[in-house]
Amino acid sequence: MAKERVLSGLRPTGEVHLGNLLGALNNWVELQNKHDCLFMVADLHALSSEYADSKGIRRNIRENVIDWLAAGLDVEKCTIFLQSRVPEHAQLHLVLSMITPLGWLERNPTYKEQKDELRDKDLSTYGFLGYPVLQTADIILYKATLVPVGEDQLPHLELAREIVRRFNNLYGKVFLEPKPILTHVPKLLGIDNRKMSKSYRNYIALTDSSDTIREKVLQMITDPARIKRNDPGHPEICNVYSYHNCFSEEKISKLAEDCRTAKIGCTDCKGMLAESLINYLKGLHERRSSIKDDPKKIDEILEEGGKRARGIASTTLKEAMAAMGM
Repeated sequence: MAKERVLSGLRPTGEVHLGNLLGALNNWVELQNKHDCLFMVADLHALSSEYADSKGIRRNIRENVIDWLAAGLDVEKCTIFLQSRVPEHAQLHLVLSMITPLGWLERNPTYKEQKDELRDKDLSTYGFLGYPVLQTADIILYKATLVPVGEDQLPHLELAREIVRRFNNLYGKVFLEPKPILTHVPKLLGIDNRKMSKSYRNYIALTDSSDTIREKVLQMITDPARIKRNDPGHPEICNVYSYHNCFSEEKISKLAEDCRTAKIGCTDCKGMLAESLINYLKGLHERRSSIKDDPKKIDEILEEGGKRARGIASTTLKEAMAAMGM
């Protein structure tokens, strides 16, 4: 029985951080053992917000792929490719943009949210408004039936399904409606208690050194109701504790009890978190160093991945154009 196909990707807009690791990479590592997975470095999507610093995107691509491999992606089990090296993405995006009603894009629930988050950038562009159309092209070019998403991303996938239905109704059934693989994504805020975001630079990167991790953890905001060292804590409202939940599971019960009874202070708790993070990332850092010792490896991976991706994408685009009578 043929494996179902999965398509997912990340934008190379900066360093890969802990939120990316928990929200995407760890899940990808599991999926590659069960499905036919294609993982895309979404550099065209990165242009939607970073068009003024396109050179920065190029710098990030190589480092991001190194992080993916260090996190456990195996090119013997999955395909890793660069979006811009498959021109069919842009071609199908153009076709889909002709049939996508403007109102569908304007009601996108994250459109205003992201504009507000990135208010220092001029995002009054078609590319930013229309990125869900490109996202749809990304998925259906490979006839991917499964897309890993968190619950907050379900509206994005439903928009893709609506575009597929519209195309199929107009021209005949060419594309499959993608289905979500709902993933439980632990809610990690940034170290400043805002949404973790590369634009806020409030994250811990996978490449951060031990000293940098300790420094960033010390900056984290803790329980606002705990004023004095001997005040009882409330771990359920503390961001540091939410990180412990993800990275210190073996001692989480004792940490919660010691916090509530004031046996440990916030500085102690941060120190333990920093060491948990350093230990958690130790293997990844070692694998990363090994990969960086072979600089040609990333070029070879993207070259081979691009060939496979384009082989699938070109066939699908021809089918779509033929259905349209073009």
